[in-house]
Parts: sequence; structure tokens; C-alpha cells
Amino acid sequence: MRRDVDINEISDGRRYKSSDMVKVGCSDCRGCSECCRQVDDTIILDPYDIWQFKKGLNLTFDEMLAENTEPVIELGLADGLLLPHLKINTTAGACSFLGSDGRCTIHAFRPGFCRLYPLGRIYENGGFSYFIQINECPYQGKTKVKIKKWLGINDLPSYEAFVLKWHDILEEKRNGLTAITDQSERSRYIVDFLKRFYQDPYDEARPFYEQFNERV
Repeated sequence: MRRDVDINEISDGRRYKSSDMVKVGCSDCRGCSECCRQVDDTIILDPYDIWQFKKGLNLTFDEMLAENTEPVIELGLADGLLLPHLKINTTAGACSFLGSDGRCTIHAFRPGFCRLYPLGRIYENGGFSYFIQINECPYQGKTKVKIKKWLGINDLPSYEAFVLKWHDILEEKRNGLTAITDQSERSRYIVDFLKRFYQDPYDEARPFYEQFNERV
């Protein structure tokens, strides 16, 4: 999701690489769970997140959306495109995967957005850097941890290459959408994008990045 903010107002002004140490360690949160509350529909999911959900929850994309069961994701417009995001428990005012003990019930395959928090990414000069969002996590006494360890993602170079490519694809599609004036054509454009990268099932027996690149 695009954010029109001054990075110097929300960060310490520094850019980091995945090999850098940053002060975001929170002793495994110890049940704080503040970051899992009041998130509204901001946790937008990318195709890798859906791939992880499919393996972790054993549900297809359509089953995750199913209204005749308890849906785990919802669809919403984000900068013009129809994208999935985590369903929020409106009664509890928190992520629907937050347990009664204040712990994440899908921690092993949590979305990239959740792994990143309270870090952010800034895209510039054909790549991206990490930065600390200084006004986000309220946990006191943070410790230093390497970003690579904080993210906890296997084959991080491939994942980061995917993140950058996905960012560029979203930008390209959003720009393309602005040139379409016919409403039915716009709708078809949006739905086709959702189907190609999310709804059409990925083969669990094959590497995700290989299949994603084929769809690109």
C-alpha cells in the first residue's frame, strides 16, 4: 500500500540492509499483542503470503474467502486494485488469528507484513531498504537484532527479490489502470489480476518463486 508520508517524520532517518542490527527486539512480545490490535484492513497479503497460508491452513484461496464457513481473509481495494487482507475480528478489535492468550496462532506462517513490523520498506533507486517506524511498537526496552533473523524467512535473497518484483508489478498495474476509462474493462482488468496471482492455485510440489515468475 502506498503511503504519502515524510520518512523523516516516521523513522530515525536511517536505511538498513537485512544484515544490519536494529533495535526492534521485544523478547517475543511476552503477550503484548498490541501490534495485532486495531489493525483494521491494513495487513494486505501478497501471493507468497497466500502460498504460506495454503500450506499452513490447508485451504484454497476460495476457501479462505468462503462466507459459508469462517473466512480468514477478505478482499478490498488498495490503490485501485482488489487485494486480499487479513480478516479482522470486529468484536475483539484485533486480528482474527490472535489467540485468547494474546499470542499469534499462525506465527509459523504469519504474513510478511507481520514479520516486518515495526520495520518498513522504502523503495528507491531500483531497490529497497528497511527503516524503523519509530511511532509504532509501544514495547519498552527493545534490544538489537539482525533484520534477517527478525524476518525469519528461509532463502531471504529470493524472498527480497520477489518483494521488489511484486512492488514493481503493483506499480505497473496501478499505472495501467489509470489509462482505462471503460468501467467494465476496468473491472475485468482488476479481476484478471486477482485471478492470475492469487486465485489460480499454485502447485505445492513446485517452488513458489518459480511459479510466480511464470505468472509474471
